[in-house]
Amino acid sequence: MKVVTSAQMREIDKKAGEEFSVPSLQLMENAGGKVYEAIRSKLGSPDNKVFYIFAGKGNNGGDGFVVAKQLSLIRTLTKVFLLGKIEEIRGNARVNLDLALKRGVKIIEVKNIEDLDLSPPPDLIIDALLGTGIKGEVTGLMREVIELINQQKKPVISVDLPSGLDADSGRVKGSCIKATWTVTMGLPKIGLLIYPGLEYVGDLIVADIGFPPSLIEKENIEVNLTSSEEVKDLLPQRHPDSHKGDYGRVLVLAGSVGFSGAAYLCSQGALRMGAGLVTLGIPESLNEVMEVKLTEVMTKPLPETKEKTLSLRGENVILDLVKRFDVLALGPGLSTNQETKELVRRLITKVSIPLIIDADGLNALAESVGVINKVKAPLILTPHPGELARLLKVTIKEVQNERIEMAKRAAERLGAILVLKGARTIIARPSGEVFINPTGNAGMASGGTGDVLTGMIAGLLGQGLKPLQASLVGVYLHGLAGDLRVKRVGELSLVATDLLDALPETVREVISNQ
Repeated sequence: MKVVTSAQMREIDKKAGEEFSVPSLQLMENAGGKVYEAIRSKLGSPDNKVFYIFAGKGNNGGDGFVVAKQLSLIRTLTKVFLLGKIEEIRGNARVNLDLALKRGVKIIEVKNIEDLDLSPPPDLIIDALLGTGIKGEVTGLMREVIELINQQKKPVISVDLPSGLDADSGRVKGSCIKATWTVTMGLPKIGLLIYPGLEYVGDLIVADIGFPPSLIEKENIEVNLTSSEEVKDLLPQRHPDSHKGDYGRVLVLAGSVGFSGAAYLCSQGALRMGAGLVTLGIPESLNEVMEVKLTEVMTKPLPETKEKTLSLRGENVILDLVKRFDVLALGPGLSTNQETKELVRRLITKVSIPLIIDADGLNALAESVGVINKVKAPLILTPHPGELARLLKVTIKEVQNERIEMAKRAAERLGAILVLKGARTIIARPSGEVFINPTGNAGMASGGTGDVLTGMIAGLLGQGLKPLQASLVGVYLHGLAGDLRVKRVGELSLVATDLLDALPETVREVISNQ
């Protein structure tokens, strides 16, 4: 699904009228109608219920007046609190305000907070105060009203987006409605899908209000939301007349003394994601313990440093080994040993099979980012915010404040598929196209979950998915596995091995499309 900025949505709205002769008044009627449908869906029959609509002076308020019109046709107590004067309302919003008045809707002009009589207590509050055109911080009476609404602890349905939320960045502009549901019109806005905005949206409903599909298709929209349907279509298929060699040979270079768990999790992630054969290259002194920990994964003991990390002496051995594999995953638990980091930098310029680099592999690159320009293989990088900050020579705060832009910048600069992990993982390609992943939860903020993801993506690459496809599917399933397992163990107790255990159920969930 395409995801838009506020400017892109306004352009689509404008072109709908200019190029497709879709009346703006009809779009407003449709928008209000979709909110009314959502009310019936969530609350059941509106009969004998109390509804308070808080309306601003713009088109968002106009949508609210449409809702008021529809509620007036049923036995409800409906009040509209208008933050402004009736005489200030213009255009389509005024048309619908007048129609609401003709139908007997009570519209109260709010000049100060004392004008708000919220009795009897409402069954639902409709937030139609501010839309995507918000400028500056929310202050004064508007802020007081937003805070009063939040204090009511009643269900709130926001029209298009919670009032006070920046539609592009997801930042709160001083104060913001805490919605139970948000009905957004046409296409989701970026700020509704990323933090901190996501905390205010509640359940998101994307409403089709009549924008021509061909109009949306021809717009240059770079941001997307990954869907279960897309992931289902990309899942590798098994054929009856096949063998393990048909599903990819994955080589994992991971682990060092004290970090054998990272090697285990990455290897198991590849195997659980369907890879036919997985081999772990490990410092030779750790081989025995890994053979005990891993049953289905083969191991390859490799030359090690005195600190028991992979040694430069193993470079030629590894390059010869790589020739027998379809994918190379490296980085988890390799350590920050200088010799091991130099090995990473040399290897990545000499392999030609698809390559996924994570963790200490990324730390090795951060010291000499220019080496990436010598990489000839299809490349996926999977940094967390700290690792991306080191790659781009910026602060973690800068990465977190502009996650989409930072992921785009890194993908373009480094010529790789960039998977920026975190709350709402961002996947970017060098062309500038971006995907927001909707799955995952705070319970996954624990050691080892990223190692599982690296292995999963490697396993998908081995089965023939392209780097972008493998990243989209791997990230989505990884997050969904966390979402399914957290229902059983809770966020506090979720660990990386829970994700491995949940993957079979996760894949079944997507295939059944529930």
